[in-house]
Amino acid sequence: MKQITAIIRPERFEHVQDALRRIGAPGVMVSDIEGHGKQKGIEQVWRGEKFRMELLPKIKVQIVVADADVDKTVKEIITAAKTGNVGDGKIFVSSVEEVYRIRTGEKGEKAL
Repeated sequence: MKQITAIIRPERFEHVQDALRRIGAPGVMVSDIEGHGKQKGIEQVWRGEKFRMELLPKIKVQIVVADADVDKTVKEIITAAKTGNVGDGKIFVSSVEEVYRIRTGEKGEKAL
């Protein structure tokens, strides 16, 4: 099993959510976060004054899937989240040792 963590633009979240529903993703965790990548934030002008926003709003989407579903899930997230501009985000894939469903005690892929 793998955990897929996608850091995406807030305005692309609905597209990503729809894509995950379409492929039958088992469940999703979503968090509002702030951060920056290589661009180190953005410079904006407000009332004639320039200021730098170093931490930009992002959405963190986490999902745990079977190994066989990783490529399909990552491709769908990329397609749904991509604008082609700097700041589209990143996807991290990590191994998951074990999963347990609290209610039933099931473990492994059955617990997804």
